[in-house]
Amino acid sequence: MSTHETDDHGQLATRDEIAVPERFENPGLPEHRHRMADTDPRAAKRAERQVAAMFALSAIGTILTLVGYYAVQLDQDLPFIDYLGRVKLSNFVLGVGLFLALFFIGAGAIHWAKTLMPDEERVEDRHLLRGSEQDRDDAMTILKEGAAESGLGRRPLIRNSLIGALALVPLPAVVLLRDSGPLPGKDLSTTVWNPGTRLLTDPQLQPVKPEDMRIGSIVHIVPAGLDQIPDYLEEKAKAAVLLLRLDPSELDPVSLPGAYEGIVAYSKICTHMGCPVALYEQQTHNLLCPCHQSTFDVTQNCKVIFGPAKRPLPQLAITVDNEGYLVAKHGFTEAVGPSFWERG
Repeated sequence: MSTHETDDHGQLATRDEIAVPERFENPGLPEHRHRMADTDPRAAKRAERQVAAMFALSAIGTILTLVGYYAVQLDQDLPFIDYLGRVKLSNFVLGVGLFLALFFIGAGAIHWAKTLMPDEERVEDRHLLRGSEQDRDDAMTILKEGAAESGLGRRPLIRNSLIGALALVPLPAVVLLRDSGPLPGKDLSTTVWNPGTRLLTDPQLQPVKPEDMRIGSIVHIVPAGLDQIPDYLEEKAKAAVLLLRLDPSELDPVSLPGAYEGIVAYSKICTHMGCPVALYEQQTHNLLCPCHQSTFDVTQNCKVIFGPAKRPLPQLAITVDNEGYLVAKHGFTEAVGPSFWERG
């Protein structure tokens, strides 16, 4: 397929019939000046050493980052610095090390490109998007030549220092992210509520009997024995419950199996972003999350009636023990808290 253009007389002519200049005229740019590294082998060698030194500084920065991280992990007391001093020193060394590691990789690459890589521009005529097989072979040849011109093959000092710097740079990320803690497993989906666990008021930690609750009342509840658990605050954040009493006739049939004489218990943790649901409107029987205004209808098993939450508050099924105190029938049957993407 040939390209057609219009000649001076308005007639169609092929590209081969039109004189095309080999080069565009110089618009007034100064004549190209060769760099010292292009003409002086000693300057090229010096630039090569400078690039390698920058990559070496990047590697040193990575090592400093690791040293700064492990400095605060030392168990033994150092006579010349206390623990808080080690933390400050660790943060300082971490910052300096990461700066050196990242900055000198970029600086070395820029210095390499400006002093050692070819800087003459090549001007070629426009051609069709779909080239011939010969054009494709030529393109592959040009790519191979470009790789050779970068100097990696001819400059082992730069190549080896670059490989070393790039190999070390990811290590701080691996070490620092490893310290984020163990994977949660099922910890986010389970609580300490078990069959027979008594409901205690928070913060008084007093057991509750049905007669203690009047219609329209609401009480903050935690499970008995929570204060004996090592991860007290974490478990309390998941196990917090709101206990409410309504007229049994107002409850949706779905709520009744988990209720006791109109008393219902629901997770206090909003299913949107995990904020504490703490506002109760007695006339409408609505629970409101103050963070993003998700609203749950207690009479309809805490169904979402407004806001960004996507599922109801999980219900804690309750009954009474042989002493007449309210206890859990069993734990939550679904995960409490935010509806993360992996939850059903």
